Amino acid sequence: MKPIHCIVLGLLIAGALEAQQPTEKQLANLLKRFPAADTNKDGKLSLKEAQALRDQIQGQQRRQGGAPHNFKVDPGWAKAPEFPKHALMYKSAPELKELASIRSFPKTKGVLRVVGTGHSFMMPGYRTLPAICKAAGFEQPLHLHTGGGITGSTRYKWEQENGIFQFDQRPRPVLLPSIANANWEAMMWGPYFNDRPAYYLCWMDFCLKYNPGMKFYLSDAWPQLYQLGAQTPKSEKALTAQVWQRLGKQKNVQSKQLVDLLNKKHPGTVFIMPTSDAMVLAAEYYLRGKLPGVQGLHKSVGGKERSLWRDRLGHLGPGFDRLEGYVFYATLYGRSPELIEGDIAFGGDKEFPSRALDRTFRKIAWQAVINHPLSGVKDKDGNGVGD
Repeated sequence: MKPIHCIVLGLLIAGALEAQQPTEKQLANLLKRFPAADTNKDGKLSLKEAQALRDQIQGQQRRQGGAPHNFKVDPGWAKAPEFPKHALMYKSAPELKELASIRSFPKTKGVLRVVGTGHSFMMPGYRTLPAICKAAGFEQPLHLHTGGGITGSTRYKWEQENGIFQFDQRPRPVLLPSIANANWEAMMWGPYFNDRPAYYLCWMDFCLKYNPGMKFYLSDAWPQLYQLGAQTPKSEKALTAQVWQRLGKQKNVQSKQLVDLLNKKHPGTVFIMPTSDAMVLAAEYYLRGKLPGVQGLHKSVGGKERSLWRDRLGHLGPGFDRLEGYVFYATLYGRSPELIEGDIAFGGDKEFPSRALDRTFRKIAWQAVINHPLSGVKDKDGNGVGD
């Protein structure tokens, strides 16, 4: 099987997850690249055969350790910030308003109205952030357009919303109409492999056109096993605090390079939500015996259900969705989750995480945020409120 690339992911994965029908031209292009997918040898690729190809590719992804790291990108991105003339970004706000339902929220003092994209690494935080904010005394206005893996990346969502490149003339506007016709203070993103500044600047330029003063928040994800090479550690003994710190520093370098370039065009507008530093700290806490109830570091290595990570892809283990949500909250609002009184109604297992573990998550999140140079939050007086 050849490396997975944009056309396969855009057609097969998006088509399966978002119920979009591939065109005859797209099926023909797939057949040229994957002739073996024509199992009945009739010279055409049926929808059923395309779905079988999708299943084969996704199975290969799982065996190889997850989302594709290398893939082709439409050459049209070389012309960014210019895009095909039929891109929805060029329509007026009233024209966009006719294309989708508009989400809007009233202004509330101290509360950010947030739009966001993202994939499965963002979903734990997106899921828990509203509950955290509710416990802090307010409802979180949130309007999202997400997808799994590459389909939740900023590049993919821009193409999809605008109806360009792999979605040529087939737009699916979700965020653009609301951004152009309502008030927003912030946008959140999840990173993806081989990200370019252009994938983010297009969103920034569009948002700032309609909502000057918006801020932008990029989660830096967290260390993953692929950083160690092809060989999976045979034991968690190899996953020392030093290893996690080294992998975390690699993530920090990558995210800093991207954010510095974005802030070069729009100074002081882009910040990091340091989920990576939070997970590195959590690993250190676990190794010191300070994560009550957590049984292991990585389920795919140690086999323990209650681990920090639950699979080779790097998805978070049970309960750690709270930690990511706390990082989101602390970065967006510059307040320590430790200041929230009482327990939070997250739902799920009432026994795990325990109250003690939940409080540890709150502490870790605040430490990660105030110590990250690109979070935009400092707490020099130690009162739990950003300076």
